[in-house]
Amino acid sequence: MSGLDPEDWGALRAQGHRMLDDMIDSLAGVADAPLWQAPSDELRARFREHLPWAPASLAKVHGDFMADVAPYSSGNRHPGFMGWVQGGGTAVGMLAEMLAGGLNANLGGRDHMPIEVERQVVTWMADLFGFGPQASGLFLTGTSQANFCAVLIARTRALGARSRSHGLEGAPLVAYASSAAHGCIGKALDMAGLGSAALRLIDTDDDGRISLAALRAAIAVDRRAGRCPFLIVGTAGTVNTGAVDDLTGLARIAIREDVSFHVDGAFGALGILAADVAPMLAGIELADSLAFDFHKWGQAPYDAGFLLVRDQALHRETFASEAAYLRRADSGMAGGDWWPCDLGPDLSRGFRALKVWFTLKTYGLQAIGESISGCCELARALAARIEASAELELLAPVGLNIVCFGYRCGDNAAIVEALQAAGRVAPSATTVDGRVAIRAAIVNHRTQTADIDALVDGVLALGRAAGGQLQLAG
Repeated sequence: MSGLDPEDWGALRAQGHRMLDDMIDSLAGVADAPLWQAPSDELRARFREHLPWAPASLAKVHGDFMADVAPYSSGNRHPGFMGWVQGGGTAVGMLAEMLAGGLNANLGGRDHMPIEVERQVVTWMADLFGFGPQASGLFLTGTSQANFCAVLIARTRALGARSRSHGLEGAPLVAYASSAAHGCIGKALDMAGLGSAALRLIDTDDDGRISLAALRAAIAVDRRAGRCPFLIVGTAGTVNTGAVDDLTGLARIAIREDVSFHVDGAFGALGILAADVAPMLAGIELADSLAFDFHKWGQAPYDAGFLLVRDQALHRETFASEAAYLRRADSGMAGGDWWPCDLGPDLSRGFRALKVWFTLKTYGLQAIGESISGCCELARALAARIEASAELELLAPVGLNIVCFGYRCGDNAAIVEALQAAGRVAPSATTVDGRVAIRAAIVNHRTQTADIDALVDGVLALGRAAGGQLQLAG
């Protein structure tokens, strides 16, 4: 049998150094390269080739990557990327991913130190968010998966562990979130077997936050109809405008109604590290569960979603299962008292925790908090420029780092597409109150005032070129 290790480790080391150097050069010069460029049809066709039965040199494959893949990435590393809520990553995180790949550890369970690294991050997060020493948690692909797990945990709380084997048994469970909540909440109810129609989308106020009065009324209606409210989902940073629900108010309603309270804090939760954002998150410490991403404001490389759960016993009751091949032991490799496979859907799990552990230890929480504050400061500066311009208009309140605006008499969707194609800045298009808006989500730690200026100048130039200035004057 032939192995897959190299015959010449020295040659591999030299090639590996070239690969690492290329990626460090790419990161160091990311602001000087196009943010995004569309792959040609010819290039795409090369990725329809047949199965590679014959070998090729590592140098050749690396060359293909550098020529045909790296220049055509999604662009979220670039300081001008503002289209979606995605972090920019760091060199430290990249290097940690290399180390994790070298270890090739499976973090489903068993007794090894990578498990302790993940467990330490769980402890840190429980302390940061005030969940207490009995809390549990684990890494997942992202907040969408973490929200799904939270729905399952809430279902177990409402119906008991029997629901794992017998399903809902006709129990008319219903959940509540704001109309601005992420679409993955409804999808989570769908995947949990409740159906997306079991989610009540509650109206928001003028600031984009869930209406507490409307929520109380909806719960009362469902109870009178014989339905069983079991979950309230608050949002810490809505995806469209960055609004933060009144988490304390939601917690009080959840306690009074005896339902689970979950917070989708995909990007906003880590704002607790920023002095100017943390007060907006009051009440997050009252949640029964919290989902967020380290790959957004935490700047870890994708993917690094996280779920924090107050009741460790309930968390385990929702996911743990017995299997002969998962037999535990008092000593040896099958030892250890904390197996993440008991807390989520995955047995095969990568070492996601390492890049977060490196990020937190290397930069420190204060620096990450300052980066978050910087993003919000840039958003406020952008909003001020918009309000000072007769040609632009602000289309939603700016609570955190997301700014929705438009060129008054222009085709905002076309402006967004043109900016993306130009490759200097990249907002996205969304809809606010039925109007197409230019959406700038400032998440990248590399974004500076010059990038905000480039966005505004680009919107104005494109709007004027399309005749918007004449329409405005007339």
